[in-house]
Amino acid sequence: MKFALYAAVVTFAATLSAQNPLTTETKTLHDGVRNNILRAAEKMPEEEYAFKPTPDVRSFAQLIGHIADTQYLFCAPVKEEKKGPPGIEKSKTAKADLVAALKEAFDYCDTAYAAMDDAKVVAPIKFFGRERSKLAVLNFNSSHNNEHYGNIVTYMRLKSLVPPSSERR
Repeated sequence: MKFALYAAVVTFAATLSAQNPLTTETKTLHDGVRNNILRAAEKMPEEEYAFKPTPDVRSFAQLIGHIADTQYLFCAPVKEEKKGPPGIEKSKTAKADLVAALKEAFDYCDTAYAAMDDAKVVAPIKFFGRERSKLAVLNFNSSHNNEHYGNIVTYMRLKSLVPPSSERR
């Protein structure tokens, strides 16, 4: 019985993936980096949120705030909404506030990814003064998030913390 249920779920998921391979892969990439960033934000101790590896780069808190802000920058155009970044990077410094804002920002963006299918993601939108597909903007968001997750990994390693993406190995 358990195997039959598992086989049915796998078959259903494979069918959906086959119907929408572009959005399925884009959502998978988004989910992976989203989870790594959230887990890192939760793992970093409160006292390390002010940490800057050098004086001329963002603090860990500012980095988390920047990632939260950019979820609105990237996903509002995909959702065809006029919603700008709320200024989290410049207004929040406490870990609890930043983690809550990050979760809210990712939840906002998750709805953009969830609403897409392969037919919808080819629609053109204006982004940074150019016409791009919704898929390109969503992939740009994941790429940007992953770029900053790389920064997060460095900050964590400098504080002798294992980043979430390395914990599973």
